[in-house]
Amino acid sequence: MTMIIDCHGHYTTAPPQHDAWRDAQKAAFKAGETPPPYPAISDDEIRETIEANQLKLLKERGADMTIFSPRASTMAHHIGDEDVSKAWSRVSNDLIARVCDLYPETFAGVCMLPQSPKADLQGSIAELERCVTGLGFIGCNLNPDPGGGHFAFPALTDRYWYPFYEKMVELDVPAMIHVSGSCNPALHATGAFYIAADTIAFMQLIQGDLFKDFPSLRFIIPHGGGAVPYHWGRYRGLADMLKQPSLDTHVMNNVWFDTCVYHQPGIDLLAEVIDTKNILFGSEMVGAVRGVDPQTGQYFDDTKRYVDALPVTSEQKHAIFEGNARRVFPRLDAKLKERGL
Repeated sequence: MTMIIDCHGHYTTAPPQHDAWRDAQKAAFKAGETPPPYPAISDDEIRETIEANQLKLLKERGADMTIFSPRASTMAHHIGDEDVSKAWSRVSNDLIARVCDLYPETFAGVCMLPQSPKADLQGSIAELERCVTGLGFIGCNLNPDPGGGHFAFPALTDRYWYPFYEKMVELDVPAMIHVSGSCNPALHATGAFYIAADTIAFMQLIQGDLFKDFPSLRFIIPHGGGAVPYHWGRYRGLADMLKQPSLDTHVMNNVWFDTCVYHQPGIDLLAEVIDTKNILFGSEMVGAVRGVDPQTGQYFDDTKRYVDALPVTSEQKHAIFEGNARRVFPRLDAKLKERGL
């Protein structure tokens, strides 16, 4: 029997004390003051936020497990300095760890990183190691544009990122390429910035030769891969024009797209264009698109319905729902095997 593993979930319903502390932290930084201590949050308060939201919807929609991380839009690496990001990342990741400890059969942790526009990656390396080796996390979210919507950072193929990639390879964990909130008023966060960043990341990978240096490095590009699957001929053609190898060997041994595409025609096209081995089930639930689709009467982010309706084999659906996630997240695979799954 196939296990339904959602590769893309964020703690968008965190207790209000958590977000209130963040507001206090930002205000303290602006005033040049020390932020207040992080508040006490009880297990029961965490249970209330999870059981009325993510856990309830998982059960209703037929999924078994979510790969869970802090809310992406509030990572906000452009706010404050690296010390601000370190403190915010630590408390946010610790909160995810508590969720995973309370519901170990349902949630597996993925960490945010204390990236900051003027910092190197040493703090992010340390936080990744703490979360993976100390908290049992299975991956991370890597922001390719910590400046928040101005795309002033080096490409993902630049050697700036190499120390972090070396740690990812050492720990055998993947990264979801995921930006955060936009501070650029011309870029709506979830409708423009997210999709643009996904697309830009893929093009950067085409232009470089990153996977020659890191053949076991693994990236998930969320939101269905941005614009990429829907302009696949463009990217195959550009790779050819740039004298790069075919995409199936140059990029697609190391990159996966999720199914956070909120209508059936989009999922159908994703599965038609992209090899099944490169697709991970994801919903981003409860996330960017929460309402009911008036054309179907179903929630936009109930993405399992779309995958269920795909005209593919049972083996292909198993790969999308479970098999690929276990390959991309070997630490998850090990946890499941310990449970006899």
